Amino acid sequence: NPYAGLVSHLRASWLSGKTRPMEYRVAQLEALGRFLDDKKQEILEATELDMGKPSFEAFFSEILLCKNELNVTLNNLCNWMKDEHVDKNLVMQLDSAFIRKDPYGVVLIIAPWNYPIHLFLVPLIGAIAAGNCAIIKPSEISKNTERLVAETLSCYLDSDCYAVVTGGVPETTRLLENKFDYIFFTGSPPVGRIVMTAAAKHLTPVTLELGGKNPCYVSDTCDVTNVARRVAWGRFFNAGQTCIAPDYLLCTLEMQEKLMPALREAITEFFGPNPRESPDFGRIVSDKQFQRVQRLLGSGRVAIGGQTDEAERYIAPTVLADVLPSDPAMQEEVFGPILPIVVIANMDEAIDFINARPRPLALYAFSCDSKIVNQVLERTSSGGFCGNDTLMHVTLTSLPFGGVGNSGLGKYHGKFTFDTFSHHRGCLHRNMGLETLNTPRYPPYTQQKLGLLTTTFEVKRRGTCTLL
Repeated sequence: NPYAGLVSHLRASWLSGKTRPMEYRVAQLEALGRFLDDKKQEILEATELDMGKPSFEAFFSEILLCKNELNVTLNNLCNWMKDEHVDKNLVMQLDSAFIRKDPYGVVLIIAPWNYPIHLFLVPLIGAIAAGNCAIIKPSEISKNTERLVAETLSCYLDSDCYAVVTGGVPETTRLLENKFDYIFFTGSPPVGRIVMTAAAKHLTPVTLELGGKNPCYVSDTCDVTNVARRVAWGRFFNAGQTCIAPDYLLCTLEMQEKLMPALREAITEFFGPNPRESPDFGRIVSDKQFQRVQRLLGSGRVAIGGQTDEAERYIAPTVLADVLPSDPAMQEEVFGPILPIVVIANMDEAIDFINARPRPLALYAFSCDSKIVNQVLERTSSGGFCGNDTLMHVTLTSLPFGGVGNSGLGKYHGKFTFDTFSHHRGCLHRNMGLETLNTPRYPPYTQQKLGLLTTTFEVKRRGTCTLL
């Protein structure tokens, strides 16, 4: 296997204990901060070349949010690394019971193309913070960013402990044949199954950050203008190539008619009368993706937009009205600048519609009535939830980010990333003396010993609590 030597080299570094001291982890994390600072302009240029990503969007998503993750980690790492002491029973009051946060070892991070810096760097921050060695596999589809990462990251990080591997499907397949101690994958559900199958051969734990069709319910009681602006921003950010973008709207026919002029106005406000000329609207990443997204335009009727240019890989911000559940746009994740609207009769029908489909990575609900938003939250399941806005929940490092069911497995961001890449090791360190405390558990057994054992080990139930 072409990567066996690399994996062995990193494992030897990890076994040496090099990555365990806090000072080492902090130094590597600070080096990542310098990478973001020094290469800021090159990151903006590479993402612009790869998918026409506006510099504003690239700075916000690829640099600012990564710096936030980095600084939250550096600010808290000392506390996160500390042993966590736990409750003890009567017998062990003089002993030490604690949870040790151990690194897993050599981890593999496989990143996608749509946020090519953010989606490898945020997991890497947690992997380093937890004391692991790591191999990073950036996406070959965003080729300019891949080249930038491959050529420059090693100048900042310790090459004995961290490495970048490039290539496409054949290289990734060979890479996955090796035994890793943890695999963190971001991508589509079909590829997620392949990764999980490869991991199962070595009993390797995984985090799978997958996609899905994220529903957005709009109730009849809402501020239509605000809904239109927030939905349009979330759907058309990064030209719709966002795993948590609102994938389709669910609303009544009456609300669809109200939303159309408001969405048209929001799109014009954001991107001007001709979005193709706007410096603030991106492009589809590849010809293959362009052709896939273009095929979805045949769903329902084009109410806004619909223009395309294959040479530029341009698809206008588009809204599809009266889309049927059987239409192509409802059979797969859109992952482009197209917003289908599916008409439903009421909230109950919208909730039934959502629950009849695989659980999404994100779910959105808009209403001026908080009871309606809470109803949608309580009666559905999704990786994350955001009421009266889109995408913004992902900007909080204090919230876990991850999927459920078809949309993924595991969570990260902030301390959740550190925990994901840490083995929580249950530890008990007992006193060598005081042997008389142990005699009730030793044979020969008697009823008196059982009574003593019950008294010292039993956990009694307290009074019931009420959820407010």
